[in-house]
Amino acid sequence: MPIATKKSFQYGQHTVTLETGEIARQAHGAVICTIDDTVVLATVVAAKDPKPGQDFFPLTVDYMEKFYAAGRIPGGFFKREGRPTEKETLTSRLIDRPIRPLFPDAYYNEVQVVATVLSQNPEIDGDIPAMIATSAALAISGVPFNGPIGAARVGYIDGQYILNPTTTQLASSQMNLVVAGTEAGVLMVESEADQLSEEIMLGAVVFGHQQMQAAIQAIHELVEVAGKPEVEFIAPAKNEALIAKVKEVAQADLEAAFGTTSKSVRSGLLKDVTKKAIAALVTGEEGAPKDKDVKDILFELESAIVRGRILAGEPRIDGRDTRTVRPISIRAGVLPRTHGSALFTRGETQALVVTTLGTGRDEQIIDAIAGEYKERYMLHYNFPPYSTGETGRVGSPKRREIGHGRLAKRALAAVLPDAKEFGYTIRVVSEIMESNGSSSMASVCGGSLSMMDAGVPLKAPVAGIAMGLIKDGGRFAVLTDILGDEDHLGDMDFKVAGTTTGVTALQMDLKIDSISPAIMNKALEQAKEGRLHILGLMDEALNGSKELSAFAPRMMSFKINPEKIRDVIGKGGAVIRGLTEETGCVIDIQDDGTVTISSADQSKSDECKRRIDQITAEVEVGKIYEGPVLRILDFGAIVNIMPGRDGLLHVSQIAKERVNNVSDYLKEGQVVRVKVLETDEKGKVKLSMKALLTEEVPAAE
Repeated sequence: MPIATKKSFQYGQHTVTLETGEIARQAHGAVICTIDDTVVLATVVAAKDPKPGQDFFPLTVDYMEKFYAAGRIPGGFFKREGRPTEKETLTSRLIDRPIRPLFPDAYYNEVQVVATVLSQNPEIDGDIPAMIATSAALAISGVPFNGPIGAARVGYIDGQYILNPTTTQLASSQMNLVVAGTEAGVLMVESEADQLSEEIMLGAVVFGHQQMQAAIQAIHELVEVAGKPEVEFIAPAKNEALIAKVKEVAQADLEAAFGTTSKSVRSGLLKDVTKKAIAALVTGEEGAPKDKDVKDILFELESAIVRGRILAGEPRIDGRDTRTVRPISIRAGVLPRTHGSALFTRGETQALVVTTLGTGRDEQIIDAIAGEYKERYMLHYNFPPYSTGETGRVGSPKRREIGHGRLAKRALAAVLPDAKEFGYTIRVVSEIMESNGSSSMASVCGGSLSMMDAGVPLKAPVAGIAMGLIKDGGRFAVLTDILGDEDHLGDMDFKVAGTTTGVTALQMDLKIDSISPAIMNKALEQAKEGRLHILGLMDEALNGSKELSAFAPRMMSFKINPEKIRDVIGKGGAVIRGLTEETGCVIDIQDDGTVTISSADQSKSDECKRRIDQITAEVEVGKIYEGPVLRILDFGAIVNIMPGRDGLLHVSQIAKERVNNVSDYLKEGQVVRVKVLETDEKGKVKLSMKALLTEEVPAAE
């Protein structure tokens, strides 16, 4: 029998156990991470050699949640897990982002990471154990990897940082921050927060990085016992002769291209430089360079030009200094029939963001392994190929779109009104019309504007901005509002969103091994300056709060006796279906008797409420009612006195004199006025017409 190697350590309030050697032994690395009954298996397999002609690093990360892990069977027709959920996609990205920069340059062997949740404690999310297990699996696999990494979740409750808070603790936490990094520094941050200061956010990152050293040390100890010899990887030597030839052919033209501020013109010039260099150097003769060889050197030259100019204090690609935000244009209410819309343009990045308000029936139902739940707030981000002047596939969202949409959603969640104050379901859709850097942050700004245009009473407007970094040894420059090329050629993508009060979301990714807290502090400081500038422009554009859109449904809520719910619904749903068809309203009824009526026409909502009030009203003794005769009986008649309520009019209560034949006095369908004599404990109602003939009574109500 195989003997498992285990290593346990204390991680905040939890005990973490890493285990390898028993399960998935044919994988190059396989580690099970257990935290309080949440069990995640991470496996790593790497190809022995790169595919012929491979010119990029083919790393794939798949995180999978199995329903059996929580003792559940998937819903729907097919009783097995289907395509990845948003949660699985986002966690896959969360694992990918900090490990990708730690593989050697020019390492093109295919690497696949699969993290599977085998057991789920509802209080412990699978993402942190999956990240730790992946780091450990890579570390023991022998694959060239400059790790290990650690990962931690940080909460903030009552002024204190909480390491790896439980699901229950997160409900009262002002922060949900995930940080990953090596021993040397932080590599990745993902966070949402309730308008916290930059100082508190930076403190959380530093706290998480300090605490994760326990996980990194445990992985080192596991490697000592169970690690495989590291596969030797030697990066190919640089072809200095070819570099010199490419410089001779292209250097001057590249410098001229990067002196052009227009992205479209600059892109055209760079393509021309590439064509020229390939035509001059790729001859097809034996031993001659290939297209890829020339393109790789051109990329290095482009990077050196852009980075060198910035570190030398020269203007950036589009002529700005390091702290200036690109010109901003804002238009709210651009679409006539939507509930809310805004066009946010920052430089050559543009987002058309639309808000739609719905009822409780529009809430998204999510079938997760921890159980089914509903979401009343959705944000969807679309990045069509035309936004960058390219052709491509249009259809279901890719991982990047899901990730950018979730970042924007997190940024705005902190300022949404409470459901009791504003009972609408909210869907925000960001359509990226142009892209040259930070379209997710444009979605945050546009999302805030479009919701306010729809009349959503946000606690405060939110703006977002992307920061970049150029670092060379001890020299560095933090860039405000980065362009696409600066993101591509730089060392950091650091997105910050928030209000005038504080930060609501952070996301940081590095292409270098780590950065210091001092650089992060500098980035947060510049981001706050840029954010406040944008918020000022947004405030000017909106010019005060907006009323609820004329095309949005009007909602009214009130309570009825829960025992009357069946009367409103009716047999087979006939009553509520009739109300919906005749008034055009949407009616939602909760088990506690809360009724919500929605309609774009207030008068129809009022009529619907009036009719529900009639159905649910209680019969009052001594009150006069008017209604049709439903049936003639030998001993009286049945009269409908209100929707769903009938009463017995006895023959003795029809007239002063003796009545021999009821049909001499009443006909079916005839509308009569009656007085309620009494009701019994079973709800039976006794009526009288005779009483109306012997006393003065008010008109029927």
